Amino acid sequence: MFRSKPKPQRIDTLIGAGTRIIGDVQFAGGFHLDGHIKGNVDAKAESGATLSVSDSGVVEGAVAVPHVILNGTVNGDILAHERVELGATAKVTGNVYYRLIEMEMGAEINGKMIHEPRKTDPGKTSSAVPVEAVADSTS
Repeated sequence: MFRSKPKPQRIDTLIGAGTRIIGDVQFAGGFHLDGHIKGNVDAKAESGATLSVSDSGVVEGAVAVPHVILNGTVNGDILAHERVELGATAKVTGNVYYRLIEMEMGAEINGKMIHEPRKTDPGKTSSAVPVEAVADSTS
């Protein structure tokens, strides 16, 4: 009802539907995946990077990225440092760690959904899961 118009995404890297990558991927900026990655996908928490996975896109490994827009499949944990958007065709087999989440009807999560609040007081400890812990859990 009050949904704002989404701003266009910047895409710096595009992996096509016929491409299969075996190994970990680290990126900055906007990354759109139509293909298949067997490995972890990572971007620095403070980078503001966005991973967009289309209906045909698949990640077999952990994802640790500030912004995740998922319409495809992730077989591994997702750590969205800022926000995760799960479209109607999204399928996650693993835990989802998030600060903000948006889910459309039809999205599937086979795992736990764990809210990670933003650190506001430097003296307080956070329960945030380190990127290394998420990446190691899929090994």
